[in-house]
Amino acid sequence: MNRIFVFAGMMLMLAWPTFSQDKERERLQESATVLKEILGMPDDVPQDLLDRAECVIIYPSVIKVAIGIGGSYGRGVLVCRSGKDFSGPWGTPVMFALEGGSFGFQLGGQATDFLLLVMNPKGAESIMGSKVKLGADASAAAGPKGRTASAATDIVMKAEILSYSRSRGLFAGISLEGSTLRSDGGANQNLYGKELTARQIIFEGAAKTPPAAKALIDLLNKKSPKNLSDK
Repeated sequence: MNRIFVFAGMMLMLAWPTFSQDKERERLQESATVLKEILGMPDDVPQDLLDRAECVIIYPSVIKVAIGIGGSYGRGVLVCRSGKDFSGPWGTPVMFALEGGSFGFQLGGQATDFLLLVMNPKGAESIMGSKVKLGADASAAAGPKGRTASAATDIVMKAEILSYSRSRGLFAGISLEGSTLRSDGGANQNLYGKELTARQIIFEGAAKTPPAAKALIDLLNKKSPKNLSDK
């Protein structure tokens, strides 16, 4: 009997890395699906904003649950344009986490997709740290929507990160001030097989883009092949 338990334990230990990698691959694929659906909506992200973004962060199915005090929890993907000045094609993804709280009377749970645009190098530098709080460590604002929406408003021009949400088919700009963004170290280790920071993945080329991220990277390069931001 003991031998059976030992054998089962060994098989579980061998299978765990594969299971973990599968979970992160699924996250990459879900992020690609969410981004494709959002960018395919009639009233989506203004094209000139996407073309000026240094990085994007996609959080599929963020869960917000609460009775009395609300909280948000999500796991997603950060993708930045390659190169020191973000002038190259979209690069290797980084697993990213979203955590935050909200106060108010809420009942039940609801899954919401979030899309964040990182609009300048300062915002990109902020999210490379261990943890960044929106509204405190990085300025954030609800992003304008509609393909003809102006990107020249004060709010858009001053914000380092613009945020959008999609829930129950409704797409809108939303403020995520007070939420925390951070690199998901455990997920990155599962996906790439070693401990890596966001900076190492994005700037130092410490990991290669996994096949599961191909659909996401191809979509970004198709929708916004060049960085048109003012350097």
